[in-house]
Amino acid sequence: MKKNLHPEYRPVVFRDPSAGFAFLTRSTVTSRATVEWEDGRVYPVVDVDVSSASHPFYTGRGRVVDTAGRVERFRRRYGGS
Repeated sequence: MKKNLHPEYRPVVFRDPSAGFAFLTRSTVTSRATVEWEDGRVYPVVDVDVSSASHPFYTGRGRVVDTAGRVERFRRRYGGS
């Protein structure tokens, strides 16, 4: 493998401030902000807008789309059977 070609792969904390959720993983993403993690070490931190802790699909707060009502409304509007 060529040297200085690939970005550095290191531990990074991804944090969802809206849900108070964070997890430590490895990534090549860079960040100037840092946070002290549970193990006492300091890691770069990346704030994300949506995570599994705040996404409606994973939290069960998602809307259910009424597909049957949409089909009936289409048929009424355009005269389908």
